[in-house]
Amino acid sequence: MNIFSLVDWIALYWFIFCWAGYTLFANYRLTRVANLANSLTILRGRWMQAMINREMRIPDVTSLGILQRNVAFFASTTIFILAGLLAVLGASDKAMRLAQALPFVAEHSQASWEMKIIFMVFIFVYAFFKFSWSVRQYNFAIVMFGAAPENTNKNVEEYIGCSNDLLTLANKSFNYGLRAYTFSMATITWFVHPMLFIGATAWVVAVLYRREFHSRTLTAMQTAIASYEKISDANV
Repeated sequence: MNIFSLVDWIALYWFIFCWAGYTLFANYRLTRVANLANSLTILRGRWMQAMINREMRIPDVTSLGILQRNVAFFASTTIFILAGLLAVLGASDKAMRLAQALPFVAEHSQASWEMKIIFMVFIFVYAFFKFSWSVRQYNFAIVMFGAAPENTNKNVEEYIGCSNDLLTLANKSFNYGLRAYTFSMATITWFVHPMLFIGATAWVVAVLYRREFHSRTLTAMQTAIASYEKISDANV
């Protein structure tokens, strides 16, 4: 028995193509054009260089702990979302009748309704693994911050580079989890109509692209990097 209609399958394949395709595209462009990820990496390197020159590093470790707690918040929230989805899956007949009472919701078989919920469960399981791994990486980074050597050490630049690489990996895992959250918003429209799902997926890709490559936030970060370089040149 075919669970989904042809339009449902097209919408599902389009969703997977957009998610995987955008991830590959963003990773390809990561080191080639200005974007949020590489701008943040540069600013983190400046932060660590400033930290090495400070005797009191408690504020730096505290700031990193705040970043770690933000990721932990999303990891714990994902658990609650998964619990809610499993609860809806257990009462799928009632939820389906409630949804189909709305005039703009397309008809579903119970099997297709449950498979769509299971698909959302997989998305949030993926997000949880990314968030939880990011939390662990931030924990490792806190240890590296605490063990940072004095600026007089000849290998301090190598240590800064390794620490920044670890923080970049942690931020990348966090970004993947957030991207799963964003694409999951498009998945909600699948319960209304598969054509709306197709349109919502394309809209999500457009929003992600604009934020990562053409946002005012990126402009502000690039301006900060340029200002830092001017200040450094003036102090030489």
